[in-house]
Amino acid sequence: MSLPHLGGNESKYVNEAIETGWVVPLGPNVDAFEVSLQKYLGNKVYLSALSSGTAALHLGLLLLGVQPGDEVICQSLTFSASANPIAYLGATPVFVDSEQDTWNLCPESLEVAIIDRMVNGKKPKVIIPVHLYGMPAKMESILEIANKYEIPVLEDAAEALGSSYKSHKCGTLGEMACLSFNGNKIITTSGGGALVSKTEADNKKAKFFATQAKDDAPHYQHTHIGYNYRMSNLVAGLGRGQMEVLDQWIEKRRNNFNIYVEHLSKLQGISFQEEQDGMFSNRWLTTVLVDPTKTNGITREDIRLALQAQNIETRPLWKPMHQQPIFASSPYYGNGVSDKLFENGLCLPSSSSLTEEEIERVIGAIEALIK
Repeated sequence: MSLPHLGGNESKYVNEAIETGWVVPLGPNVDAFEVSLQKYLGNKVYLSALSSGTAALHLGLLLLGVQPGDEVICQSLTFSASANPIAYLGATPVFVDSEQDTWNLCPESLEVAIIDRMVNGKKPKVIIPVHLYGMPAKMESILEIANKYEIPVLEDAAEALGSSYKSHKCGTLGEMACLSFNGNKIITTSGGGALVSKTEADNKKAKFFATQAKDDAPHYQHTHIGYNYRMSNLVAGLGRGQMEVLDQWIEKRRNNFNIYVEHLSKLQGISFQEEQDGMFSNRWLTTVLVDPTKTNGITREDIRLALQAQNIETRPLWKPMHQQPIFASSPYYGNGVSDKLFENGLCLPSSSSLTEEEIERVIGAIEALIK
């Protein structure tokens, strides 16, 4: 559904690491990868390349002062990696529903949640909005509310490298942000991520905690609990090569989306996640909503199974976190928007390596079923 797509120079950087013996955490590739990300996002941010996007969220929460017993607001419609780091720190996730336009964190429900938690004596420590499937959240409204109540924002931009909100790259809008380079993301280091921060001091702290929190001493001395979270120089070579083709892959995925829209929007009951004013999505995944009241009863699951029978992989949208058994006791605020999106939403094959013939085969299978 979203396969890795190599551009050509990845092997050059990886081979250089092997030939020079830099097959350990850190090294020239890591440094160069961080610089390329910093330039891409804008020179007012700092980057720490890590082992995963989950590690980035964990360190971000740690640096923002989250402690056991605290509460952290998290968008409910997301992958579990957005919420798990909250539990790592002994804090409680407070899940907030989506709004219908972008499918991301609903500003109205967010403020309701903040006020209610404060009435209950628990002011949230951090807000985690997610740019779902590459679509920017309504960050202006979210940041306005966050500033009003003086709560820092940690962006989950794992799916949104290359997306932007009002000319600002996703990942640069909050106090901190996470990026992901997992094998299914728009560019990959096979596994990896990065923490984006606004200050050099926070960046240094992130790298300190990510390298086992080793104190500045000739011997191994530790006054803090640390983590083995830094990126390997070997996989960072992949990232260097991938950064050289990032804009091409974004263009290709957006073209995939446009082809799907051109054909499938003609079908009654099929709609798409649309960009709002000032938003630019990398279209990491093309997603559709299926309204069975307009498709003669054909559901999202009918389409998924029909395509699966033809060896075409699709998946439902993320199951909301407030529906997950592990988070059943966590507070939730919303009006059921994310529940409906999960019930009717489907992710289509979206790789930048897809040919037009392959996309047309997906389209043909859906058209045949609904027609």
